[in-house]
Amino acid sequence: MAKASSGTVNPHVRSGVRIVVAGDQGTGKSSLIITAAAENFPLNVPPVLPPTKLPEDIYPDRVPITIIDTSSRAEDSDKVAEELQRADAVVLTYACDRPETLENLSTFWLPRLRKLEVKVPVIVVGCKLDLRDENQQVSLELVMSPIMQQFREIETCIECSASRHIQVPEVFYYAQKAVLHPTAPLFDQESQTLKPRCVRALKRIFILCDHDRDGALSDAELNDFQVKCFNAPLQPSEIVGVKKVVQEKLSEGVNERGLTLTGFLFLHALFIEKGRLETTWTVLRKFGYNDEIKLADDLIPPLKRAPGQSVELTNEALDFLKAIFDAFDGDGDGMLRPRELEELFSTAPESPWTGAPYEDAAEKNAFGGLSLDAFLSEWALMTLLNPNFSVENLIYIGYTGDPSSAIRVTRRRHLDRKKQHSERNVLQCFVFGPRNAGKSALLNSFIGRPYSENSNPTTEDRYAVNVVDISMENKKFLVLREIPEDGVKALLSNKESLASCDIAVFVHDRSDESSWRASSELLVEIAGHGEDTGFEVPCLIVAAKDDQDSFPMAIQESTRLSQDMGVEAPIPISVKLGDFNSLFRRIVTAAEHPHLSIPETEAGRSRKQYHRLINRSLMVVSVGAAVAVVGLAAYRVYASRKNT
Repeated sequence: MAKASSGTVNPHVRSGVRIVVAGDQGTGKSSLIITAAAENFPLNVPPVLPPTKLPEDIYPDRVPITIIDTSSRAEDSDKVAEELQRADAVVLTYACDRPETLENLSTFWLPRLRKLEVKVPVIVVGCKLDLRDENQQVSLELVMSPIMQQFREIETCIECSASRHIQVPEVFYYAQKAVLHPTAPLFDQESQTLKPRCVRALKRIFILCDHDRDGALSDAELNDFQVKCFNAPLQPSEIVGVKKVVQEKLSEGVNERGLTLTGFLFLHALFIEKGRLETTWTVLRKFGYNDEIKLADDLIPPLKRAPGQSVELTNEALDFLKAIFDAFDGDGDGMLRPRELEELFSTAPESPWTGAPYEDAAEKNAFGGLSLDAFLSEWALMTLLNPNFSVENLIYIGYTGDPSSAIRVTRRRHLDRKKQHSERNVLQCFVFGPRNAGKSALLNSFIGRPYSENSNPTTEDRYAVNVVDISMENKKFLVLREIPEDGVKALLSNKESLASCDIAVFVHDRSDESSWRASSELLVEIAGHGEDTGFEVPCLIVAAKDDQDSFPMAIQESTRLSQDMGVEAPIPISVKLGDFNSLFRRIVTAAEHPHLSIPETEAGRSRKQYHRLINRSLMVVSVGAAVAVVGLAAYRVYASRKNT
């Protein structure tokens, strides 16, 4: 495989590189810059140079370079810090004839970069090579090795002489190369291996190029890959040469069908070890990867949605996911075990379902496996919460359709209320309630977890998602979002906090009167917020722990609240006994008919009566005005006839 062509224009390569040069006073910063730009050693050098631009065609990548000189005066420290924080790469200089300036790199300059959180490649440059004492010649590698071990951000080290024109252009070539083709994302210098994210990206590229899916790149497939990445075909002798290099080092790198994935990865590790990082970066960028080895933002379609709209996967995307599920269900047991799931996501930068909110959101079997419904439920949740991330991961695992065809934006919820029906396939239910009311137990039961007497208070929002069968033809993904009692205030501080809610459930412990009161106060608060903001939601009341005796006056209290607010009477359930009273179906049914079960507060009722009164008054005034106009017109006709 060849190196990248210098004439290739890649949309994911940056349009310019900003290199900041810093170091102790008198180490040759300004002389280095002038010599690089003018190719002449200056006799008189100003203390600090203005920004200096190098010609665009000075290096093969043809990316403009701007070099920023910095002051060494203490009073300019803040300005230098600002420049360092804006840098794409930093060149740190020391003088070869002054050992203390080299020592200052590890005691002052490199720690300062870390303190400023400057996370860019660093090039260490020894200037004034011609002035070094000939009796003190030492190996650069020997001197720099301990420093580079301590400061991994150092990309490379080089010595130069501006006055003798020794290795001056190379300084800024290496700095530019470190920005355009960085080592750190690709290669672990310590273990001398490709980094996991790089391996995953190259594996995806290999699979995309393996058109016949036989696990190897044939000569024709290798040639297609070469043309796509480097705009030039491989000669038959070159293909033989590539495979020979791999086979000599790695027998499993080539088989009778062609270059294997192992061989493909080996080749890229070889390129990087030989300093040809631009080859691997050209391949990655041709397939849409950015400097973080993730798909570039411009590959994901921009998504516009208003408050009250949500995003769902289309049937096309769901059919693709069903096929992927079957393909990776190696033992055909209808479950994706953790090992199979890891293999499925092995072409993504990492598994998207590691950690909250996805890791514990869906139903799993005793071995941690996901059924098809649970697998699709996780995707439904990810698309609801982070549509772009969902589309990105669809592409990682092999979705080749138009990204915009994978998702759809739903109708606004207030229009659903007007139409008196919701067409959403993914419904989100907010679960409110005081501590120890049974919210977490409800979510656990929804995803098939056994009941536990141990109660661990939820401190952050938590999600549970599953499929709810309403009928043979009607299946919905239901997302339960548990809102901790302490989190309600923060939630309602946002005017649009209920815009994404299809239905709200208020859970209380039916044996505890204080739990009932807290839950009913939450209902009034949420209903009032919905009335004030225009994002009203259907609400249901759940009386949990039905296996225990209810508190005195429970029936009277709940009946009064239900009648006053116009909602259904509390639904009794017992998670402990497994008696859910068809709760999840009732939640979905209420969400599908969003004009019903909307609570009305006293303030909201008064507001509506006031508006009705105003409208009635305006109507009376309008009718009166119309009668007056008609009467005046009739009088004028009568007067006109009388005069005639």
